[in-house]
Amino acid sequence: MPKIRITKEFRFEMAHLLWNYDGLCKNIHGHSYILNVTVIGEPASNNCRNAGMVIDFAELKKIVNEEIINQFDHSLIINSQMHENYVNELKKISSRCIVIDYQPTCENLLIDFAEKIKNKLPEKIDLHSIKLNETSGAYAEWYADDNLKLKNSE
Repeated sequence: MPKIRITKEFRFEMAHLLWNYDGLCKNIHGHSYILNVTVIGEPASNNCRNAGMVIDFAELKKIVNEEIINQFDHSLIINSQMHENYVNELKKISSRCIVIDYQPTCENLLIDFAEKIKNKLPEKIDLHSIKLNETSGAYAEWYADDNLKLKNSE
């Protein structure tokens, strides 16, 4: 059976700041993110509930919503390396302040999102790629093939 890729698009709002950065992004600011999630697999056989589907779009939506959107939408994302007093002050002004162990760049968010999604996909369905638009003209992409090559060379 041939492999098929399917993609679902998600939109969410999120604020962040880049700790120890020498530019405007060191200030709290937000983006209207667009996340495209592409999975790959074989369409299910005709004798099952999801006949002809790689994965039901509703199931993919549930995974991404639970792992990413519900947590990050309308949240302020900050790096745990920031001074503790600053982190505490930001937590006071935002009821949805998430402290992460990495710099919240588009690239690092993608790495985190890819791991979260990969771990929840059903058997025989693989994450092919994800693309995160931070603005209308700027985005980062993650591809499974690129990361397999990296893993094999280590």
